[in-house]
Amino acid sequence: MRVVFCGTPDFAVPTLRALLADSRFHVEAVITQPDRPRGRGLASGQSAVKQLAAVSCVEILQPEKIRAPQVHQWFEAKAPDAVVLIAYGQIIPPPLLAIPRLGWINLHASLLPKYRGAAPIAWAIASGESRTGVTTMQIDAGMDTGPILLSREIEIAPQETAPELSARLAEAGAPLVLESLLALEQGTLRPAPQEHSRATYAPLLKREDGRIHWGLSATALYNRVRAFAPWPGTFADFRGKRLHLWGRPAAPDYTSTPEASPGLILHSAGRLLVSCGSATWLEILDVQPEGRRRMSAREFAAGARLVPGERFE
Repeated sequence: MRVVFCGTPDFAVPTLRALLADSRFHVEAVITQPDRPRGRGLASGQSAVKQLAAVSCVEILQPEKIRAPQVHQWFEAKAPDAVVLIAYGQIIPPPLLAIPRLGWINLHASLLPKYRGAAPIAWAIASGESRTGVTTMQIDAGMDTGPILLSREIEIAPQETAPELSARLAEAGAPLVLESLLALEQGTLRPAPQEHSRATYAPLLKREDGRIHWGLSATALYNRVRAFAPWPGTFADFRGKRLHLWGRPAAPDYTSTPEASPGLILHSAGRLLVSCGSATWLEILDVQPEGRRRMSAREFAAGARLVPGERFE
């Protein structure tokens, strides 16, 4: 099967690697985002997908706009059997969708129609889900609205962060993509329309999503700590400065602590606790003040010289 692969980040790499290793497929070319400045030095960085394609001697395209006329001409000349798209980063225009005979096959990191959108992993964890999964679908003109091919459910571990879950979902998705392609080719798989009334959304993360609202329960805040790693992180203001915070619900020996208004700081027995909604407490484990290194909560408390009654703004 002649396949064109569109993708950019680490999440797409396991599927591309699986396609390259399977003799039933021939990856005609890889399309990925242009090199972007990365890191503090703003060096021009190659995407994870480009790096794998380069060492595999696969043709690489990096159009600024995939809707450009020359890209359409290129696709018509290639006439691939299928296009596999995973976290590419651009919307595919309808004229391109009609070119491959098996369509454009997308791997999405949720159990569609739940968590359509750009950040399904983060929002599943932030919402307190205990299970999620990966879904293959045929792309249509909507946002993650195309008919479903196959799905696989996965349990979210209680302490799992978004990067950890992303790595597991990426590995689980690779064989699902190959299975979907082969079943479409053999005519044994019928795409199933999504139940649009059950759809939920997972929009692109914004920096302000990481701001801590202490009126939420400690468990809800812990879910956000796990979900928004490494960016935007979870943060709050203290004495006019922003602090990035890492924490977890307080251990059972603190459940007898008197209820306090959300945001109140309690420094007790060398531990740093913050009052949250629903009469719960978040134990702060690490703190990173603006422009400084990450440090333990004990180290921060000693340096800040906390006084009774202080609170996060």
